[in-house]
Amino acid sequence: MEDIFIHAPFDREIKFYESICEGDLEKVKFFSTSLCSEGYGTLSMDPLRNLKYHMIISVAMITRFCINGGMPSEEAYNLSDSYILKTDECLCEEEIHKIHSEMITSFTKKMNSIKTRNIYSKQIVKAINYINSHITEKIMIQEVADFLSLSVSYLSRLFKSEVGLNISEYIIKQKIKAAAGMLRSSSQSSTEISYILHFSSQSYFTKVFKKYTGMTPKEYQKLYKFL
Repeated sequence: MEDIFIHAPFDREIKFYESICEGDLEKVKFFSTSLCSEGYGTLSMDPLRNLKYHMIISVAMITRFCINGGMPSEEAYNLSDSYILKTDECLCEEEIHKIHSEMITSFTKKMNSIKTRNIYSKQIVKAINYINSHITEKIMIQEVADFLSLSVSYLSRLFKSEVGLNISEYIIKQKIKAAAGMLRSSSQSSTEISYILHFSSQSYFTKVFKKYTGMTPKEYQKLYKFL
């Protein structure tokens, strides 16, 4: 496997995906690279088929990142399917490069729209910042409410109304996001990460991680060793 997959710098690749999730088209253009440019592995000896394979991998990765970044899964998968079908119909490499560029722009603009419309009140922004700054701790809703000088019931209603998630769901989602980052960028095991992020058990961590990413922590970490 290592003889087949030779890839572009990992940090730049992650920044590229993160830029799409941020909806920042300028950053995306800076970090993006053309399909099958230097650093891409050879998946087929046929140039057109090789390009199609890399295009499908690119679509799949961007789709996963965007779902994790807040894009509704149905919307993301519909967009993904449409570009995979377009890729399948391509008869020359130039068409694939054009679709690749179009796909990146489309996902980025949709994420920008999602980020733009998610304008929260000051109280919710403070709640989100509190959660993110204490992500490696066992976060209790009562603690967040006390920090904001609000009742738990009022905070819960406000959070659900503005964010679209129960505050407990949001905390879990952010912990999974943090876990994914650790799995990508460190050699820590899923057991260690589960402990660091204060999940109640390794089995529960695995269950919710798969719920949000479609993979177990071990599968996710193994995938990134080859990307």
